[in-house]
Amino acid sequence: MPTTLTSNGTPVPFDTDHFAPLRDSSDLLHDPGELRARYLEDGYLYLPGFLDPARSIAMRSAYFSLFDPGYLREGSTAADGVFSGRAPSGLPPHGVEGHPAHGFVRGEEFDRFASQPELLRLAESTLDGPAWRLPRSIVRHFDRASRRASRAHTDYTYLDEGSDQLVTVWIPLGDCPLATGGLVYLEGSHRMDPAELAPLRAVTDRPGDARPLSHDLAWVAETTGRRWLWADYKAGDVAAHSPHMVHASLDTGTDAMRLSADIRFIREGDTVDPRWLQPWAGDDGN
Repeated sequence: MPTTLTSNGTPVPFDTDHFAPLRDSSDLLHDPGELRARYLEDGYLYLPGFLDPARSIAMRSAYFSLFDPGYLREGSTAADGVFSGRAPSGLPPHGVEGHPAHGFVRGEEFDRFASQPELLRLAESTLDGPAWRLPRSIVRHFDRASRRASRAHTDYTYLDEGSDQLVTVWIPLGDCPLATGGLVYLEGSHRMDPAELAPLRAVTDRPGDARPLSHDLAWVAETTGRRWLWADYKAGDVAAHSPHMVHASLDTGTDAMRLSADIRFIREGDTVDPRWLQPWAGDDGN
């Protein structure tokens, strides 16, 4: 394991002052009440092996098969998702019309994957009642050439025109160990007052956008006195988190590309942010 990682190109030491392991909650799946209590306590649920790994890998294969074959290493498969080191010429920005991700999230195969009843049951356990899936689901994709990752943020900043009775289910599509750039959570941050988070925007590479907190994960950990919680995710794993949980991702440092899906659910009868009633596009500003 490296002693230093990066996020958006900014170093963060991989040590016990900055990182700690996620807590596995899969032993509570038989008891929805205890599962919800854990979710409220931790702000997230880490559930290794929650889904059939073959389904996640099949989605990975379906996605990468949409690209020019030269994007993948010679001799590898779409399911491997191994970066050749060469981005396809003329590829539009991620998720905009014409990029494979744009059509992928609108396709029947992705819809069937996102509609797995296990995911709805998980959402209903965390939200303590009937729920439904928001139409806007996102696919994130990073390769080692990009040096880009998700900045520290809370989901509710992007959904604040509706209820906060939401849960995000984050699913790695294929194995996603730490070095590949998995999601990390700032411990206990779902209990922080928004006023406590505001000063984190003082160090940002996006000064014109108030929604993300900071790109500097080391600075966030040191300023708050909280560690980033991590796991070596595998295909079939799931993490569900509160809309008020601060999270981010690390840069992809492996030849295997990072691919994941964000699927969100809201409690039935609660007000929905209207921006989330339309399919996702990489350039829609949300």
